[in-house]
Amino acid sequence: MQDKPAGPRLQVADVVCGRIERLIVDGVFKTGQRLPSERRLSAKLGVSRTALREGLKLLRARGIIDTVQGRGSQVAQLSAPAAGSPLLHLFSSQPRTLYDLLEVRALLEGESARLAALRGTEADFVLIGRSYQAMLEAHEQALEPAAQARLDHAFHLAICEASHNPVLVQTLGSLNGLLLNSVFASVNNLFHRPLHKRQIDRQHARLYHAVTGRLPEQARKAAQAHIQGIAQSLKEIEDEEQRLVRATLRLQGWD
Repeated sequence: MQDKPAGPRLQVADVVCGRIERLIVDGVFKTGQRLPSERRLSAKLGVSRTALREGLKLLRARGIIDTVQGRGSQVAQLSAPAAGSPLLHLFSSQPRTLYDLLEVRALLEGESARLAALRGTEADFVLIGRSYQAMLEAHEQALEPAAQARLDHAFHLAICEASHNPVLVQTLGSLNGLLLNSVFASVNNLFHRPLHKRQIDRQHARLYHAVTGRLPEQARKAAQAHIQGIAQSLKEIEDEEQRLVRATLRLQGWD
């Protein structure tokens, strides 16, 4: 008879746990993000702090959150590969992988743009607009390539999150390090070339207006054309550099 009170508490804990899991899946709480304080989170969820603690205990047991004494809880890394994983190192160390990754980006981001145009809410479009404006301002300020790459990546990620497909978001999220590397490659190699820079700006503008204008097929084509265009431009630069090397060797001779 003494165990009966634990039943309802466990049920409430399951409900709390499920609601926080839903927020994580929906991208409200992202990997590595610290959760709000217990006071604020319990108020937002409309539950007691005791029930919240029971729910957080379940999440910790499932490996979904990590808790550090004095620092609170944060969303665990889940399925994302560690930065130093051997697989990530192998992919990052091979130049050919960049083009393979751009092929994958064209497929996944083309679909995420289409879904974002179909499913995106006004709130999603506000977030996409903020990312787009931040990216444009960074171009005008001539920030370092790494900083520009992060803002460029954030714009594409905002579109992906507006797809409201958690599996698609998590799939791209698991490739986050590689994706950022591919964006850095385009920024570092193309942005200082006026012709390529203008082309990328036009592609970003078409993508932004197609998604926020709720034009799904145009959004898909714009996303794919953008990424395929980057791959083509990088390949042309690579071929040009190889021709210069060969010509220089012939000029110098081997006598």
